[in-house]
Amino acid sequence: MPEVSTSAFGTTRRQCLRIAMGLSGLVTAFPSNTKPSALQWRERAMVGLGTTLSLRAGHASAERADAGLDAAVNAIRHVEHHMSLFNPNSSLCSLNRDGILPHPDPDLVNVLSIAASVSERSHGAFDVTVQPIWNAWQSAKSMHRLPTPNELKIARDKTGWRNLEISSDRIQFLKPNMALTLNGIAQGYASDLAREALRAQGIEHALIDTGEWSTLGHGPESQPWSIGVENPRQLNALVARIVSDGRSIATSSDTHCSFSTDLRHHHIFDPRTGYSPREMASVTVLAPTCALADALTKVMFMASPKRAVTLAKHWQVDVLVVDKAGRLYASPGLKFGLDA
Repeated sequence: MPEVSTSAFGTTRRQCLRIAMGLSGLVTAFPSNTKPSALQWRERAMVGLGTTLSLRAGHASAERADAGLDAAVNAIRHVEHHMSLFNPNSSLCSLNRDGILPHPDPDLVNVLSIAASVSERSHGAFDVTVQPIWNAWQSAKSMHRLPTPNELKIARDKTGWRNLEISSDRIQFLKPNMALTLNGIAQGYASDLAREALRAQGIEHALIDTGEWSTLGHGPESQPWSIGVENPRQLNALVARIVSDGRSIATSSDTHCSFSTDLRHHHIFDPRTGYSPREMASVTVLAPTCALADALTKVMFMASPKRAVTLAKHWQVDVLVVDKAGRLYASPGLKFGLDA
């Protein structure tokens, strides 16, 4: 699952997706009934969800744009309050500590329900109960070694998405010593909530970066939002550029948090084995919601590159994969340009 540190949301994510606007030659600008000069653009930068976040909104009224950004920030803070691993007062930490959480926040119930659905459809390739596996790897790292097979077996015995009871009345572990991490879905969910908050304020053109990306309408000068995908083997360089078609975009990479110098062992674990999958370096998913895109990057990571393309059709999403050798694979419906 995503990288962990002592930041507010428990990640050390670097931005694997970067904004690049107005890409000439890739796609015609989205049509707009609003003249570019009529839009007032406002921006917010903040630290949250373990990374530097940015929000940008355009509206004919600067005050309305600011109100939309205020609402979006509040939505993101709401997710942090309930889903952060490193805020001891968060709902998630309370659940991990006590094994039961009565009267959970509806958004926490919702995100866990989405996670459970992805777990079931993916046959356990995605699982929010993998925190004990992370703990085993982090503990071994502190001793300058890798975890033993037996240590990983003990950790896996504390996991299993079917052992999590979810209802509007309570969330409860069904076996002892379990623990959740939502770092593989909550950033996407926060992006979804921020987008809806902007819409509720009448904002039709916006870019939301919570570590994963959502867009509304178009950018300045009526140009489409275009997202650059970081090269997993060359920091500060892009491997491709994706023109937003209104869907959300999420990426996962083996680059920024590893347990071995060869990147064979990193922060994305197969919940069924406790080890990192060997073929993928980066996976980017376009999906109708950012929570789904975020979760599916981990599902695709467990597959081979060609299998990931097949899975994208099954999930009715699009995917861009970079394998360990730097080769790109993309589903047929994906519009992207190489950054070479």
